[in-house]
Amino acid sequence: MFKKILIANRGEIAVRVARTARRMGVATVAVYSDADRNAPHVRACDEAVHIGPSAAAESYLKADKIIDACKKTGAEAVHPGYGFLSENERFAEELDKAGITFIGPTAETIRAMGSKSAAKNLMEAANVPTTPGYQGEDQSVETFKKEAKRIGYPVLLKATAGGGGKGMRMVAREEDLEDALKSAQREAKSAFGDDRFLIEKYVTRARHVEVQIFGDGKGEVIHMFERDCSVQRRHQKVIEEAPAPRLPAKTRATLLQAGVDAGKAVNYRGAGTVEFLYDADKDAVYFMEMNTRLQVEHPVSEMITGQDFVEWQLRIAAGEGLPLTQDEIAETGHAFEARLYAENPNQNFAPSIGTLTTLALPAETARIDSGVEEGQAITPFYDPMIAKIITYAKTREEALGAMRAALSETRVAGLETNAAFLHALAAEPDFIAGEVSTKFIEEHDGALFAKTPAGPKQWAAAALWKRANASSNDNDPWSALTGFRLNRPHHEVIWIEHEGHAAILRLSKTGGKFNATLEPDASAAARREGREPQNPIQFSFSGVFTSNAMRLSVDGEDFTAFAAPHNDKLRVWIGADYWDLAFPDPLAGISAHHSSEGSLTAPMPGVVTLLSAKPGDAIEAGKPLLVMEAMKMEHAIKAPFDGVIKAYKFQPGDQVKDGDLLVEFEESA
Repeated sequence: MFKKILIANRGEIAVRVARTARRMGVATVAVYSDADRNAPHVRACDEAVHIGPSAAAESYLKADKIIDACKKTGAEAVHPGYGFLSENERFAEELDKAGITFIGPTAETIRAMGSKSAAKNLMEAANVPTTPGYQGEDQSVETFKKEAKRIGYPVLLKATAGGGGKGMRMVAREEDLEDALKSAQREAKSAFGDDRFLIEKYVTRARHVEVQIFGDGKGEVIHMFERDCSVQRRHQKVIEEAPAPRLPAKTRATLLQAGVDAGKAVNYRGAGTVEFLYDADKDAVYFMEMNTRLQVEHPVSEMITGQDFVEWQLRIAAGEGLPLTQDEIAETGHAFEARLYAENPNQNFAPSIGTLTTLALPAETARIDSGVEEGQAITPFYDPMIAKIITYAKTREEALGAMRAALSETRVAGLETNAAFLHALAAEPDFIAGEVSTKFIEEHDGALFAKTPAGPKQWAAAALWKRANASSNDNDPWSALTGFRLNRPHHEVIWIEHEGHAAILRLSKTGGKFNATLEPDASAAARREGREPQNPIQFSFSGVFTSNAMRLSVDGEDFTAFAAPHNDKLRVWIGADYWDLAFPDPLAGISAHHSSEGSLTAPMPGVVTLLSAKPGDAIEAGKPLLVMEAMKMEHAIKAPFDGVIKAYKFQPGDQVKDGDLLVEFEESA
């Protein structure tokens, strides 16, 4: 076994690899960029080496810096994690030349499977079922149009060197193909340095199932059963489970054998995943690609087999062979993994950046794989994953119930996350029934994106937090703007704003209970001070505040709430749902609510990659004005209405900051 390994990655996977290495008595070396100088993965390892600036292209993707760090520290092997250099055959070759072991497959295998086109040809030769499509050398738009017409729309464009959903576009009509191809090529060139594409038939109601395999590099390949990763946004996985639900036994046997056959076709070594589309209507599976590395979702397979996949990787790379035979691997129970991302589901899952001012994860009720901590910033330089939340139980129903409970305990402030969305997903009846497909989110958007309006429970929680955190003057009747009369009982007044709508909450206290009157229209309330409020909402509440937790009773109904500052607001959680409330200064007026939809400003720091028109052009609503790249994804800035471009503020290649005005756009008369 190795005495020391270097982990050529960051975040949760680096922490996770270090944990297993420590248990096995193997010393670890971390590498870090400027942005990660104080990151948890650096502290998780025995040593750490600085490898460059924050941008991945200047640090984590620099193979020579990784190799120099190995030589400097005496690391005998490199674990690449996933992403970055994990599927880079040149990196594997350079390590081999330097006498350093690559904890993964051979460079030849990575090369063979790294190109989706070449991999598909290889699988066809090995009699592994594949999706109808085109993966030829001719990359002209005309050829793609001809092949798409032959295959039949809708079709899927896929970068041959791609992964993680990047460089992938579904095209439903011939007139959209050229623009989609060019956009996908730009994204693929930026992400992978390769803009070659293939085209496949798009299976409308497909499921995404994959087989976890391990090989010893000497011809022996075994599987660790399958996972279902069907629920996706932007072709990227959101929640995974093992084993796959509602999969016929015969189909499952075919799937697992196809995964093993794919591994044997390339004499696979180490951990790999063979991904398939499952067409339930035809009860058929089709090979998509092989990921020659450990997958993000590997924990669900670990849970149902009781195996540590990183340990398997280390033992195979050290020459010990496969730790168990196929007959010795048993499957028990069911597991789910939810990916907690810094992103805004209500803005098409756009990545969110900022500081994690509050980070509460359910470590007592679920397995948490995370590489960030409270107080740390999520930057635009890397993938916005915060944590993986993993639950396990004897049955699928119990494991999913545990996931809902864990997500109800997950609270993040300082930036946006998909936590509430994940909970809504785990509670959706069709998901509970295992009726999943890659179109699940768009087919259930009404339920998944529904938002409960604020009501007495939320107002009471906000008022209790406000009183507990009030300054000494907040309850001074002589400094109050409203509510104090020498000849009337004193009542407190709290101005509260939610989603741009302001209200006045008037409180009077009797014993240990507050009697509350909420006047929804705060501006009218201010003008009518001294008169009876119009259309009031009346309720009573009591509660106890401890740190950020509150135990409340509203009109006799008991519940628990949590609250924490969220940027310039207060975020209140009840279960998995949350509401952002503010306490505006009545002298400053009530802020107007503006939707970010159609905004002409940068949603986050990034680089302008394309101007879609020129000044003076008339653009219809919904058409792109420009394209920018941020957090490894392209974001089209679209016209919010019919109008004319007055001026572009930036040119392709320019770096922009969050909130920068990108284009002056004037509405048509």
